[in-house]
Amino acid sequence: MISSETEETHRRGRFRPGYKSAAGVFAVGMMGTTLPTPLYGLYREQIGFSELVVTVVFAAYAVGVIVALLVAGGFSDVLGRRPLLLAALGLAALSAACFLAEGGLPLLFAGRVLSGFSAGVLSGTGTAAVLELAPPGKRGRAGLAATAANMGGLGLGPLVSGILAEYAPAPLKLPFAVHLGLLAVASLTVWLLPETVPRRDPRPSLRPQGMSVPPEVRGVFGPCALAAFAGFSVLGLFTAVAPAFLDQTLGEHNLAVAGAVVFCVFCASTCGQLLMGRIGTRRALPWGCAVLVAGLLLIGASLLLKSFPILLIGVATGGVGQGMAFRAGLTEVSSAAPEIHQGATISAFFVVAYIGISLPVVGVGAMTLALGLRGAGLVFAGCAVLLVTAVGAWLRHNLPPEPEHA
Repeated sequence: MISSETEETHRRGRFRPGYKSAAGVFAVGMMGTTLPTPLYGLYREQIGFSELVVTVVFAAYAVGVIVALLVAGGFSDVLGRRPLLLAALGLAALSAACFLAEGGLPLLFAGRVLSGFSAGVLSGTGTAAVLELAPPGKRGRAGLAATAANMGGLGLGPLVSGILAEYAPAPLKLPFAVHLGLLAVASLTVWLLPETVPRRDPRPSLRPQGMSVPPEVRGVFGPCALAAFAGFSVLGLFTAVAPAFLDQTLGEHNLAVAGAVVFCVFCASTCGQLLMGRIGTRRALPWGCAVLVAGLLLIGASLLLKSFPILLIGVATGGVGQGMAFRAGLTEVSSAAPEIHQGATISAFFVVAYIGISLPVVGVGAMTLALGLRGAGLVFAGCAVLLVTAVGAWLRHNLPPEPEHA
């Protein structure tokens, strides 16, 4: 007769979902953060507001992410992964409900802020859960799964909503109803996941993580964070205004195509992150910046020539460069940080990156009032090229070479 303890061990080992299921939960949660991307033009027509307001609504998401990172970045280390995953999925469901009940700008802002809270909680907790649930021999695969889930989820959001909005009824409702259904399945999966954080008695108090950069990290933190800032500004630009660029500048009105273009950005970023592992951190930083500059130049050329094929090549190139520079910068910063300050240092890095996803995009929205969307896009591309070139040159000449292994 099998003891109850053995039965429980058998049940957990064979029937409980593992790191692949956690990666699926991660992807579903992140998917909601970009779901509205192809729909902003429809909201603009229905409610009646400018491109500047579109970018401000988008930036509200980044505000939510930053607040969540600063306040709750380390809460899952105390409360456990499962409660924080459920909280993140709950916030995503509330965000979807705001969009379903959409009746004007206030609910759009509320939906985006809640989505930001969800992403801020989910990004660290989801990554940790995927890594911790992996068997000892599959940590490398789990790391790739976490990366793919994060960027893949962000890319799937606009792809799914664009297809549904273009080819199915109720374009402003159905994408969020579908996401609510996926969130329900993801929540059930989380209930079945084993907890990976051991319970501690008495439980440590919950404290906001805050933002700090130790003195010994500041030399490398600045340029790496600036590279992340520039790369995320490109992601933010396409996530916020790509459909409007395609519609107003390139004459492409299909929402599914708009969603697919944004999907390509995130897929290319994932490829760049995977490529970083092959060429090494120190080389990936300047090379990532160089590839990002090439992508920005192609994007600028596509606006000047009104060429959709050049835009696609620029999107793919810029996404690869962003992924290389971002993952290399994060690796460099986390390696340089003392262990006791690592969590706060990484959070600070993400805060700078998410400022990059919001402020430049709002600047583009403001410039559209005077220059139009095409002119604003060209100014953005030019400024980003100057910034990334300067950062890449600094990294090329100031980072020591990677140590050789015998």
